[in-house]
Amino acid sequence: MNHEQPDDWDPRSPAVLLDQRRAYDEMRERCPVAHSAFLGWSLFRHADVSAAVADPQALSNVARFPVIPNSMDPPVHGPYQEALAAFFDQEHMARLEPRIREIAANLLRPLHAAGEADFIAAFATPFALQSLCAFLGWPDRQWKCLAGWVHGNQEAAFNQDPVAGKALAELFAEHVRANLDSHRAAPAPAGDATDGLLRTEVERKTFSDDEIIGVLRNWAAGHGTVAAGLGLVVLHLAQNAELQYRLRHAPALIPAAIEEILRADDPLVANRRTTTRELEIQGRTIPKGDTVTLMWIAANRDPRVFDDPDRVNIERNTEASLVWGQGIHLCMGAPLARLEMRVALEELLACTTGIELVGAPPQRAVYPGDGLAALSLRIRGEPASSSERA
Repeated sequence: MNHEQPDDWDPRSPAVLLDQRRAYDEMRERCPVAHSAFLGWSLFRHADVSAAVADPQALSNVARFPVIPNSMDPPVHGPYQEALAAFFDQEHMARLEPRIREIAANLLRPLHAAGEADFIAAFATPFALQSLCAFLGWPDRQWKCLAGWVHGNQEAAFNQDPVAGKALAELFAEHVRANLDSHRAAPAPAGDATDGLLRTEVERKTFSDDEIIGVLRNWAAGHGTVAAGLGLVVLHLAQNAELQYRLRHAPALIPAAIEEILRADDPLVANRRTTTRELEIQGRTIPKGDTVTLMWIAANRDPRVFDDPDRVNIERNTEASLVWGQGIHLCMGAPLARLEMRVALEELLACTTGIELVGAPPQRAVYPGDGLAALSLRIRGEPASSSERA
């Protein structure tokens, strides 16, 4: 990176972190290609972000710690993407749905009993990571290890702490290897995703343990974003009684509501690329080898693409949304993430008559996330029986 390049903004300043969406919206209009020592060159406009993800030859996705297939460029990326996409097909999702619904119901019962709770700690985080454990065939209790890794990674990224990042990577690798050994020692395959990864081949070679670790870095980090996204969706419902009522009585609208709320309030701030050659974007010259940060939140709120972008309109056409990325690195786990959030909302709305904010104001997370660190809710209504929900 060219360290002599002056900074246009400070992404870690208190003013930015106080309200990331507002700050990124302002940067999109004032300085759509902005330099900072922390993020390199940040792109804020939808057209620029879309063009960047469409050109992997000019903007490489290779990362320090392999995240398969996200940190791969063509032509290496393609075979891994194809092999792993099969884990998220309709058949796998349909088979997993009853277990995910059971996890949601089990976590909702104590929320009803308490009446008030921090939704992030009591439901969103354990739900997302227990669902990942179910998908992988890992014991439910291991969600806490995954939660620690996700949170630690976010802190290391914010603090630019390579020592902590390396230690977390090694700890995660040890955890994955233990689960791989357990699956190998089992008398018969369980048919879960971990078994599938042990049998997956790319170009006639089965995955090494290191490659599986790289795959699971991607899936685990993605589930941290699922938890953040679920918290944001529930926050918006708690703030909008009319929309909450509408979805409770017309649950078929839940998928569209999820897409639109996350467009307006994306839980993932950004992803990074590295230039493979000198680029010019919006009149600014970006040298070869520099970091380019794609600001998903600002792009998804760009008024050049979305009319009245701050307003949640579940009838909006969200085809241009970048919530799940775009191009060859479109989130392959999106079917699972969508399934988890849909099921969670279906269960939550079916067994309540009201969800409202209570106590301390919602506490926002900061870069690299834009979810919630805490969300205090009051739950009204008695839990519905399974027959009533059916």
